[in-house]
Amino acid sequence: MPDDVSRSPATFQTVDPSTGQPGKAYPGHTVDEAKAIVGQAREAWEGWRRTDFATRKTLMWRAAQVLRGRVDHLCELMTAEMGKTLTEGRAEIEKCAHTFEVLAEEAESYLKPIAVPMDAGRAQVAFRPIGVVLAVMPWNFPFWQVARFAAPALMAGNAGVLKHASNVPGCALALEQVFREAGFPENLFRTLLVPGREMKAIIEDPNIAAVTLTGSVPAGRQVAATAGAVLKKTVLELGGSDAYLVLDDADVEHAAEVAATARMVNGGQSCIAGKRFIVLPGVAEAFERALVRHMQAFEIGDPRKAETRLGPMESVQARDGIHKQVSESVAQGARLLLGGQVPDRPGAWYPATVLAGVKAGMPAHDEEVFGPVAAIIEAKDEADAIVIANASEFGLGSGVLTTDLQRGERIAVEELEAGMSFVNQNVRSDPRLPFGGVKHSGYGRELTAFGIREFVNIKSVLVHEAGSAVHRGSE
Repeated sequence: MPDDVSRSPATFQTVDPSTGQPGKAYPGHTVDEAKAIVGQAREAWEGWRRTDFATRKTLMWRAAQVLRGRVDHLCELMTAEMGKTLTEGRAEIEKCAHTFEVLAEEAESYLKPIAVPMDAGRAQVAFRPIGVVLAVMPWNFPFWQVARFAAPALMAGNAGVLKHASNVPGCALALEQVFREAGFPENLFRTLLVPGREMKAIIEDPNIAAVTLTGSVPAGRQVAATAGAVLKKTVLELGGSDAYLVLDDADVEHAAEVAATARMVNGGQSCIAGKRFIVLPGVAEAFERALVRHMQAFEIGDPRKAETRLGPMESVQARDGIHKQVSESVAQGARLLLGGQVPDRPGAWYPATVLAGVKAGMPAHDEEVFGPVAAIIEAKDEADAIVIANASEFGLGSGVLTTDLQRGERIAVEELEAGMSFVNQNVRSDPRLPFGGVKHSGYGRELTAFGIREFVNIKSVLVHEAGSAVHRGSE
């Protein structure tokens, strides 16, 4: 691509998914402007990395207060840019604020130096900040995805720059303003309004120390390859096709309620939404009826009204892709129990949909379906259900629905190939639990001590008294 083209700033035009009408447009940054911002973040980091935890804690608590104080504005941004319902938007902002508070309280203990007994001298493992962390984030949880990275990164003494999804520029800039209003150094957390095609140059910038990405598998591969070529660490949280096992001893009504909740979080547009419900003989028919009943409760409505449980998808293009997956699965023999029809109205609308009789080879079985579509898959027995659950390229979340808690815990711990396995509850992120996956769902962890230590220098320090015997040994 010629230099004059690559340096031309993009314009980020938002579109209201509920109407299909254009919203506010935001001018973007050139690559040179973005690199200058990264340099400013690096300069801010030089002072920030020397601050004590008490200072960081105070500011992070203030950031939580700023979020709560601006909740109405932030929710409106989410609704206008990606169709989030008002109720889910409020919950997202509260979750961000709570996570800021948890990290403010716990970061010091997570990063406390560890004393190591030695034959001579005094040794410790110290956790030191590494610099500017670049976050490449998706649109589906435009504040929570960022908070999950930003709170640990800043509390660890790092700086952060955000490249958000192109359809949520207002949310991205609002996050920058939250940290500024809370009193963090001016350039410690910045937003880069650049298109994805420019990320290679940003990742390669010497002022970037590491990269975290939440997004698709192709995007993860590209970022990991670019970062790896310049020896920069990455943490990747990619797609998911979460399987829930409905065992033959399950309370069917409760199982269906959990399944519907798991499937319909954020209108089904979530990496950790339940997508495949694998049922054992004896409960299949009852579970089908119960799941349809619970899914019917998610009626399409105005996302700005508190009672609405299902708003639009993020774009018409995304909606059409989901409908194609449903139509192809039905053409291959899946039974359509609910929904499956595109509403005759402007906007990116799609109804709650249930498919049964889903088998290998169908899109609803083999692919990640990123929308309000539940796939019911029948297994021969427990062993077969586990095989089906694990026969996926993804391994983010998983669930077991059963009245036998020991049985459920055994399967969750020992059998399911996923970074998270919940029994009798829908999988969800929580600042008290590490978050991440295996296989093509990515690597590394976010949140807790495991997450905050991903982007620090784990440093061995040995203090030996001068004049005493020197140890001579091999590497």
